[in-house]
Amino acid sequence: MKLQGITPILRIFDEEKAKSFYVGYLGFKIDWEHRFEEQLPLYMQLSKDDIKLHVSEHYGDCSPGAAIRIEMAGLEAYHRSLIEKQNKYSRPGLERMPWGSDECTVTDPFGNRIIFYENHSEAER
Repeated sequence: MKLQGITPILRIFDEEKAKSFYVGYLGFKIDWEHRFEEQLPLYMQLSKDDIKLHVSEHYGDCSPGAAIRIEMAGLEAYHRSLIEKQNKYSRPGLERMPWGSDECTVTDPFGNRIIFYENHSEAER
């Protein structure tokens, strides 16, 4: 047996705000969207590089206000790109943590926190 990966599910309440934030701001792409019927809630897969996220408008799929951590390389450049977008609702900082990583936390319009982080070698700490 071998675990192969993880796909977090984050609660959303507004399709347009979710797409604006995740696609327009964070740079994810939409892989697919699903609804059981046209007027029913959206369930959607987003991806960026090797990371996949699911977002859901379905009551009961998950609770708003979750936090996830995404490890990455090139955090400083990504942080700079977010700041350059001059997002009206998000101006994340970049912080060196005592446990040896740099972290940039963004909060989506639904209260979910996404912590992008990059670990450093012992020599860089």
